[in-house]
Amino acid sequence: MPHSSVLVVIDMQAGVLSGCFDAEGVTRRTATLVDRARGEGVPVVWVQDHDDFPEGTPAWQLAAPLKRRDDEVLVRKTYRDSFTDTDLAEVLSALNATHLVVAGAQSDYCVRTTTQSAAARGFDVTLVGDAHTTTDAEHDGVSISGEQIVAHTNMYFKGLRYPGRRYGVSTHDLVTFSEAG
Repeated sequence: MPHSSVLVVIDMQAGVLSGCFDAEGVTRRTATLVDRARGEGVPVVWVQDHDDFPEGTPAWQLAAPLKRRDDEVLVRKTYRDSFTDTDLAEVLSALNATHLVVAGAQSDYCVRTTTQSAAARGFDVTLVGDAHTTTDAEHDGVSISGEQIVAHTNMYFKGLRYPGRRYGVSTHDLVTFSEAG
């Protein structure tokens, strides 16, 4: 079955990446993936948090070397789920998207919530396992490193199953835009 792929880059903003595990490496790998997508004619959709980081501020800007082209869609969001109260679903429909390749920040919040929502909405999804990141966390006295959260998110997503859909985790250099997995 042919797929129409779209690369979705979530919250790769200076303010979001501050303090994240391997932020520079993730940003470099994401930039490489964006260049590959553009070279293969795959649309790139940028999602940016404009609630916690006011538009136009240094914290709101994409982390270098990432740059959105004028002809690439920017979705402004206020919730962890990039589909909630945004036009992301309409944008993806207009692009005839069936397969989302997802990179971004933060793994345990916006990336995981958006990928799960995309799966529930019927998209095939590839999470780019080395192109998402997050900060260390603590809950009820238990500390978890950003690196552990990234690994857990990858493990969780590898096991995701919905009828008739394909999900996978791939490194940025092995991602295929033609199909999930």
